[in-house]
Amino acid sequence: MAGTFSQIHIQLVLAVQGRANLIVDPWRERMNRYITGIVKKKKQKLIIVNGMPDHLHVFVGLSPGMAIADLVRDMKNNSSNFINNHRWVQRHFQWQEGYGAFSYGHSQIDAVYRYIAGQQQHHRKRTFREEYIQLLKKFEIEFDERYLFTWIE
Repeated sequence: MAGTFSQIHIQLVLAVQGRANLIVDPWRERMNRYITGIVKKKKQKLIIVNGMPDHLHVFVGLSPGMAIADLVRDMKNNSSNFINNHRWVQRHFQWQEGYGAFSYGHSQIDAVYRYIAGQQQHHRKRTFREEYIQLLKKFEIEFDERYLFTWIE
């Protein structure tokens, strides 16, 4: 019997609405576990989720039947509701429109994992804006800065 075989690894980058620093301890880990559950419920493989107070990186292995946009929509909607239902922030929590999606080969998994795991150290040297623009340029994605995330300077 013929089968479908694939290996698709995607790093997703989500930003908090208005780039507010809302993802904080002590509930950051609960949110990360909740997002892990969303990915697993969709029958996808979560490799790592980590981020900073204003943005999140989610590295996943996707099956070919899963649309990236559908997975991101479910992660954003469900995690926003989860955060708001727990009232972890004083105002309404929401992810910004749009996201980054960057693909990697199998040989790059460990390096991407380490990069995402080391977000706190990485952002001592580089802002999220610098990081995001660097990713867009690295992947040769054409962009207009007017349509990137809303930046707080």
